[in-house]
Amino acid sequence: MPDGPTDDDRALAAYATQLADAVDAVIEDWVRRCVDGACARAGVVPDDEVRRATDDAARSCRAEVGARLRALFELDVDEQRGTPLQVLRDAVRYPTAVLAAAGVPGVGRDDFDRRAFPDDLYGLTPAGFADVDPSLQEPGLTWGAAKAHVHLRRHR
Repeated sequence: MPDGPTDDDRALAAYATQLADAVDAVIEDWVRRCVDGACARAGVVPDDEVRRATDDAARSCRAEVGARLRALFELDVDEQRGTPLQVLRDAVRYPTAVLAAAGVPGVGRDDFDRRAFPDDLYGLTPAGFADVDPSLQEPGLTWGAAKAHVHLRRHR
């Protein structure tokens, strides 16, 4: 920050906290929905071992995603090299690991998805915040707009 935080910087920080808190509230359920949905599509009934692995993965995902988001948001706008959506997309590895260990077959994906998300064997990568949970749409868009505003204000 050039001369210390402005009102816009403080607002962005508040929006970042709201987004991180919103993700924290829904990310475990997202992991469970990913596993349940992929199992259902493949005709696989998850047993107790898969349920336990899913719960473990959901908790680990929540811890990692929360830490990564908060670390990203601690950086000044000009130092941020990633986005919250990238953090969420990286989290696909949690349900993917459970599904692969359970022997659930992957799904067919188009060329773009195979190139862009080579490790997403189950087509779980969220295109936007609402794909993780509809409640993330507004805080995600608000944070993005606030970040763009701060960036433009600084670099006009």
